[in-house]
Parts: sequence; structure tokens; C-alpha cells
Amino acid sequence: MPFEVPPLPYDYDALEPHIDGATMRVHHDKHHQAYVTNANAALEGTDLADAAVEDVLRNLGSLPADRQTPVRNNAGGHYNHSLFWTWMKPVSDPARPEPDGALRQALDSTFGSFDEFKAKFKAAGVGRFGSGWAWLVHDGSGLAVVSTANQDNPIADGQTPLLGVDVWEHAYYLKYQNRRPDYIDAWWNVVDWDAVASGFAAAA
Repeated sequence: MPFEVPPLPYDYDALEPHIDGATMRVHHDKHHQAYVTNANAALEGTDLADAAVEDVLRNLGSLPADRQTPVRNNAGGHYNHSLFWTWMKPVSDPARPEPDGALRQALDSTFGSFDEFKAKFKAAGVGRFGSGWAWLVHDGSGLAVVSTANQDNPIADGQTPLLGVDVWEHAYYLKYQNRRPDYIDAWWNVVDWDAVASGFAAAA
């Protein structure tokens, strides 16, 4: 079944003032839609045309050589963005502003403190040259912070993404221009730690 863009789980302007509604509308309706359209076209007629996006990304090598790069870029973009929308919550949502429970304990144990985790995660995003993502992943033995270029995803390396921030300019340029660090600082205000904790519980 061809990929489809999932609906946003909140209104376009629900993340304001941290992420503006104009950016969310273009990001979701235009950029994500383009990834879906291009991924479906690149997969048409292949053995993975009806596969789940996770299976597609884990089996890129089984595709014809001329399909691998467009599928990697566009199916990756679809998968990354589908996760990204679910890791954010409206500003009106009273859910906790920081993680607690098992996730918080794991973050403190791995990185020294929640603040040190945030600093390392931000550094991964700010330090990503050009376009890409910063991720909190479970690597099979515990938590780690990694960064990927373009629309690559940690699942290609056998890791489970638990949280990611999009640092392509299209994710922030209308509001923050070239101030990527300010965008990441603001983005923490809309992270849905309940969603992150659910992913951690499933991966741990």
C-alpha cells in the first residue's frame, strides 16, 4: 500500500510561540508530502512497494541500484517526519515538561544528568553540518545520542530512535533564520516526554 502523510495530531499553530504555524503548515503539507510522493514513485514496481517503511529502510540493499538513493532519501524523510510530529505536543498540553520514571533514570545514568543530556543532544543538532537530524536512540544496550545526515535514520544502523529533532532549515528558517541553537532551545518546550517514555519502555 502506498505511503500516506499522517495527519498532524494537533493544529498547525498548536506549538506556538516555539514553532510557528506557518512553518508547520509548509513542513507537514509540502515537505512531508513531497517525501511521500517521491518515495511511492521510487518504490513502484519493486518487491518493497507494499512493505512497511521500517522494512524498506532496513532492506535498501535489496532494491535495484538506481532506486536505492531516492528511496533512502524519500522513504527516510517520510519515516523521520512521521515520528517527529508525534514527539511534539501542543503548548496547552499539561503533560510534564521533563521526563521522569525509568526514562529519567536512564538519562541521568547515561549522561550524568538531564541537563547534560540536553546539552549533548543540542550539540549533535547544532554540529550537524548542512541538513540532518539529532537523535536519542536505544542502541540495544542503552541510550546514546547520534546525528544523521539528510534523511538518514538510526534504524539503518540497528538503533531504535526515541526522540529526534529536524535540523533541516525548512524546520525553522521562517522564525529563526540561521539561529539553529535558538530553535533547538525553543523546541524543548514542545517535546512530548510521555511519547518518548513509551518508546523507551518498548525498546528497553
